[in-house]
Amino acid sequence: MPADARSVRVDSEFAPLRTVVVSRNEFRGPADPALIGPEMPTEPGAADILNAVWGKDFGAVYPDRQQRWEAERDELAAVLRRHGVEVLRPRTFTAAEKEAAGPAGYANFFVRDPWFTVGDHVIEGVLQFPHRRLEVLPSRDLLLDRVMPSDAHYVSLPQPGVGLPGPGPFLEGGDVLVLGKDVFVGLSGMATNALGIAWLTKYLRPHGFTVVPVRLPRHVLHLDCALGLVREGLLIACPERLPDGLPLRLRDWERIEVGEDEAAAMATNGLPIDAETYVTDPEFERVGKQLEARGVTVEYVDFAVSRLFGGAFRCSTQPLLRAD
Repeated sequence: MPADARSVRVDSEFAPLRTVVVSRNEFRGPADPALIGPEMPTEPGAADILNAVWGKDFGAVYPDRQQRWEAERDELAAVLRRHGVEVLRPRTFTAAEKEAAGPAGYANFFVRDPWFTVGDHVIEGVLQFPHRRLEVLPSRDLLLDRVMPSDAHYVSLPQPGVGLPGPGPFLEGGDVLVLGKDVFVGLSGMATNALGIAWLTKYLRPHGFTVVPVRLPRHVLHLDCALGLVREGLLIACPERLPDGLPLRLRDWERIEVGEDEAAAMATNGLPIDAETYVTDPEFERVGKQLEARGVTVEYVDFAVSRLFGGAFRCSTQPLLRAD
């Protein structure tokens, strides 16, 4: 089925990217470590940042880094536009939304997680960390503008139960990788939980999708911090972060392996623009050279500040149209 500018659909991780949302750069740390939830993120960059910004705005503590962070996302947007991709941006938080977040803090920095698209289904998830619970709101206007007039389905998870973090359901877009009618969903317990996967399975099954849970170690926030699909038959993976190995459908694919340290720095979190073009950080030139040896054009964008928060190019984008 040919795509057009009015479509809202994601066919796979590497179908041609036509319309994408690129993240903003807002973060205020929780006022108290107890408000982060049951445990701290253990990716080195994320933990170091939290220790410096409890109850504070990142830009106030690190004004130079804030400027570089914003420039990184702007450069990514420029690269995508150069390749013919329509780029949308969420708005920033309103004063009322910041006030409503209260001592939990707030984040508007990785648009991949609060909502996601599977086929022609746009799903608002629920984020486990309290400071991220309102992160969908800056995207709401563009979702209403783009998704409501389209033929796409538009749903959201049930409200999460009370608690810190509580029973959920939790379901985060960084855990969701799309490959046609197969949907791989990461499960470490730090983000998506079993109830979130059960909800997604129940919702998508009547539409012909198969949801495949992928177990992750407890310290790995999302599946895209362990696995990235570059094109049909080629992937990037960190074996140490996939204790059960690759999902069955992917086991005969050619793989570029990265170690734990590379994965923690976000080596698997690049972004295919299409099956022949891939965006990554110059930090991962080793991976980039292996991709180029396989005929993939690699675009390098310095994402050093973005990666401090535990995410990179996939985390910083959310497609609304990725289709042939």
